[in-house]
Amino acid sequence: MEEKQDRKVILRLQNISKEYRLGQIGYGTLNKDLQSWWARVRKKPDPNLKLGKEQRLYGDTIQALRDINLTVRQGERIGIIGGNGAGKSTLLKLISRVTVPTTGSLDLYGRVTSMLEVGTGFHGEMTGKENIYLNGSILGMSSREIDQKLEKIIEFSEVRDFIDTPVKRYSSGMYVKLAFAVAAHLDSEIIIMDEVLAVGDEAFQKKCIRKMREVAAEENRTVLYVSHNMKTVRELCQKCIVLSEGRIVFEGETEDTIGYYRDFLKSSNPSSRNIGGIVRRDNDLSGLCRITDLTIVNHQLSGSEPLRFTLRLQAEKPVTNAAIRLIICNGIGQILGMTSSDFFDLSQGENLRLFSLPTECLGTGNYISDLVLFSYNRNIQTRHDFLSKVLPFEVVRSELFFGKKWASRNWGNIVFPAVRTQIPEDEDL
Repeated sequence: MEEKQDRKVILRLQNISKEYRLGQIGYGTLNKDLQSWWARVRKKPDPNLKLGKEQRLYGDTIQALRDINLTVRQGERIGIIGGNGAGKSTLLKLISRVTVPTTGSLDLYGRVTSMLEVGTGFHGEMTGKENIYLNGSILGMSSREIDQKLEKIIEFSEVRDFIDTPVKRYSSGMYVKLAFAVAAHLDSEIIIMDEVLAVGDEAFQKKCIRKMREVAAEENRTVLYVSHNMKTVRELCQKCIVLSEGRIVFEGETEDTIGYYRDFLKSSNPSSRNIGGIVRRDNDLSGLCRITDLTIVNHQLSGSEPLRFTLRLQAEKPVTNAAIRLIICNGIGQILGMTSSDFFDLSQGENLRLFSLPTECLGTGNYISDLVLFSYNRNIQTRHDFLSKVLPFEVVRSELFFGKKWASRNWGNIVFPAVRTQIPEDEDL
């Protein structure tokens, strides 16, 4: 502990908050903006709002980060974990100086290499080699300094045969390999990564993790790593923080933090949610009816037990041939599949419906689903409401497969039915 305290502070955040404004900022002309402003002052309908659309969220704000206090020392490997929308990427953008905090102070003592998404900082028309020099120049390195590291970067990236090819022709995996090689070898005190290793293959992931440990231990560089993959977090990071709704809710050693996060996920899966106030960011919704309440009857399931949930639906007028679509994702946000309910009719006012989703095809693990409310009439589909990642549930299988419990990391999330076999008849051959 004393050795850590003696290390130089490389990053300090004090009472950091970040606020974003929701909705449309303006209509494009001063005349229309003044008309809308005067209507709001008089509490009248917006004269510039399109018919059939909901009132704009003009002036409403959302706090992506709230009162963040964090001190990071040189050579530390810090994991940042949390659910979708917790504020992880916003925090990294603040540290990378992509955006600035609304309140609070951020002190950064050193240069930062950021990999906030695949190919960050790359110019598509330039070759891989030219992008290496571009990134080095941005960090303030001279051509001679980059020349000394060029061969190591190309060797590590595994894209030597394509190094003189414009990167716009690279696959996402090649992008990541080159971007990581550049970030790991150029001179910067802080390396920031946001889910980028999810694109690379498993062998390259292991290679990257070894390299990150090496640069932290031998070169005393700091690593900030965001991921939903707890395996890579455990292998790379010494300590972690958990973000929830823009706040740091836990900070500690990696194993303790992962344990806390898993318990937090279980305890924070409410059986009932009033979701009428969730902001819809989809402009194609009809506004005729919407989902106002979700109740999950059983969010922890055995492999043969269906997921049951109820929805309270508010309709402005009767709707025929309505249905619910579920877009189901695994625990790291990858889409597994889609399914829809039978058609039903909605009367004007409040409607309550019970839905049941079979889960025999799903392996052990955590899942989360989007909810789409739509109707289908005269060969035209109309979307009425869309809620992202609001239906969490967990499948717990007790069945054994080849003497082992189902492991999603080895066999995937989908459990296919058994392959049938028989002795072939002559007509089958």
